[in-house]
Amino acid sequence: MSPVSFAHPRNEVIEGDCVEVMRRMESASVDFILTDPPYVCRYRSRDGQTIRNDDNADWLEPAFAAMYRVLKPGSLALSFYGWTVADKFIAAWRAAGFRIVGHVVFRKRYASSVRFLRYEHECAYLLAKGHAELPGNAPSDVVDWVYTGNRLHPTQKSAAMLKPLIEAFCAPGGVVLDPFCGSGSTLVAARELGRGYVGVELDREHHHTACMRVSTFVDAA
Repeated sequence: MSPVSFAHPRNEVIEGDCVEVMRRMESASVDFILTDPPYVCRYRSRDGQTIRNDDNADWLEPAFAAMYRVLKPGSLALSFYGWTVADKFIAAWRAAGFRIVGHVVFRKRYASSVRFLRYEHECAYLLAKGHAELPGNAPSDVVDWVYTGNRLHPTQKSAAMLKPLIEAFCAPGGVVLDPFCGSGSTLVAARELGRGYVGVELDREHHHTACMRVSTFVDAA
């Protein structure tokens, strides 16, 4: 395997701290960011799995500042977030320089948990770096959730669900970055659409899973 080019990585899944990895990347080197970072909610799945760095927000501002730097001017980023600490995410995005331009709701057919309400959705904000052109075919801001069974990651997203967003916000030939790539769903979706991809994952097991998914070109959901 050839060594990773940290200045201009393409079609790579890199194991490590995303802030440190992005600091080694060239400025304005990616065309779209789609990421599902820890929600800062101390998540624990029914079988006891947890997410690294989900117990603190220390990484929030450094990570989004680094994302802003490596994203090309006039480009977009879409980030899932923890709604219980939405103020912390919004503050980090704005401190980095991002402008909020949209909000996407992923509608579930089931309740992931029940407390005061039945929690039947997840959500993400669409962020712009500078003046971004409108897409030719704007996707809906309500997307039907595709359940993966969380077979590969405790909060696994479906690649099929992410593909329309990548198609709308990243031109063919562009590079999609996911600094919290988990099991690699964003990367699989980008590859299936013919886009370049760069993933960063701190957890060694999930990094291995993401590498296997993109190398075999087989999506589990």
